[in-house]
Amino acid sequence: QVQLVESGGGLVQAGGSLRLSCAASGRAFNMYTMGWFRQAPGKEREFVATINWSDSTRYADSVKGRITISRDNNKNTVYLQKNILKPEDTAVYYCAADRAGRSVVNDYEFDSWGQGTQVTVSS
Repeated sequence: QVQLVESGGGLVQAGGSLRLSCAASGRAFNMYTMGWFRQAPGKEREFVATINWSDSTRYADSVKGRITISRDNNKNTVYLQKNILKPEDTAVYYCAADRAGRSVVNDYEFDSWGQGTQVTVSS
């Protein structure tokens, strides 16, 4: 497995912005598909965004236009830039890796997970 450590969560007002980071171990990071998921209280974990080895990205419909996923292979880090935050964005955000580099969006298809970082958006 890959070690993943998220950071950047916190409390932010609605309409504000936040950037989450996920630092990964592993020498083949540039080949991994990296994803972000979130889990709100009382809800199931849901897909947010992914980025693959060729920087191809996919987003959940609920966040399109407000969220950007990116990666820096030199730093073994993936980012999630969140703009125009809404109270319904409040959740624990998890970073995930698929070492096979597939085009995946389901959580069960990812083999490594971070511990999560809390994002709370106040109205």
